[in-house]
Amino acid sequence: MTTWHADFLEGYETTDLPLPGALAAVGEPADTELVATLVRRIAAEPSRRAVLYVHGWNDYFFQAHLADAWAEAGFDFYAIDLRRYGRSLRVGQFPGFITDLEDYDLELSAAADLIAAHHDELVLMGHSTGGLVTALWAARHPDRVRGLVLNSPWLDLQGSAMVRAIGAPVIERLGSSLATTVLRLPDPGFYARALHASYGGEWDYDLDLKFTPSPPIRVGWLRAVLIGHQRVALGLGLPMPVLVLCSTASSFARRWHEGLRGVDTVLDVEQIANRAPRLGRHVTIVRVAEGVHDLVLSAAPVRAQALDEITRWVGAYVR
Repeated sequence: MTTWHADFLEGYETTDLPLPGALAAVGEPADTELVATLVRRIAAEPSRRAVLYVHGWNDYFFQAHLADAWAEAGFDFYAIDLRRYGRSLRVGQFPGFITDLEDYDLELSAAADLIAAHHDELVLMGHSTGGLVTALWAARHPDRVRGLVLNSPWLDLQGSAMVRAIGAPVIERLGSSLATTVLRLPDPGFYARALHASYGGEWDYDLDLKFTPSPPIRVGWLRAVLIGHQRVALGLGLPMPVLVLCSTASSFARRWHEGLRGVDTVLDVEQIANRAPRLGRHVTIVRVAEGVHDLVLSAAPVRAQALDEITRWVGAYVR
């Protein structure tokens, strides 16, 4: 029997998802259990339709207004903090580390099973790296997903300034043998400056769960992402309708300016738009002007547009 506990977000509950067989990485405490955390919005009037949201790198679920929008569209809302992220991160673990994105099948399938016990259909939503993870999971489990919504998904290796600085051959060589090796990559902190209230942004998320600067990038994780990108490049053939949203502009400026509050400073949005059609046969691409990397954290009128696009698309294609 699943036991739910009150979450630190008012109006939400959580339950731990055990991950049988998941092992600590070299250098992590061997006696620390790996878990994922399923979060649900407490619904006044439960629906038979549900959405499961998957966050990106260096992230956790806190976007309650996103959940409210899905509830207004007639969906019960669930989110998952993947292993080693957010609510699921334990002392001594390497934040976000994984060597194979397919390993996330453990928590995603467990979450889908729990949701299926009370719902007839499931829509997946993923942001950034979570967009890549959800797309790959949907390709392996197409019968479980009615629709897929991707918010600035990381679909292409070349879409990141971080990766361009290293090169795929180096990632492949080191990632297969020295997976926990840290890549010394600078984080100018511009994205956090655009978002967090302490830096002049709008959002007061927990800096102990979404770090500034970002956690160390480990080469095994980057290799896992690269393999995921290669699968997308070959075409996933997703049978369900897919919505891909991204900003109209990216900037990888080396100095801060206020214009960075209205562009994607993490990924190359042209690469997202170019790669998106390889996801499946029915892909809708929506470009949102002045959107930041997480579109639903953009300025109020911009995020309202993004949420409206999601709601209209769901109404048209997810029946």
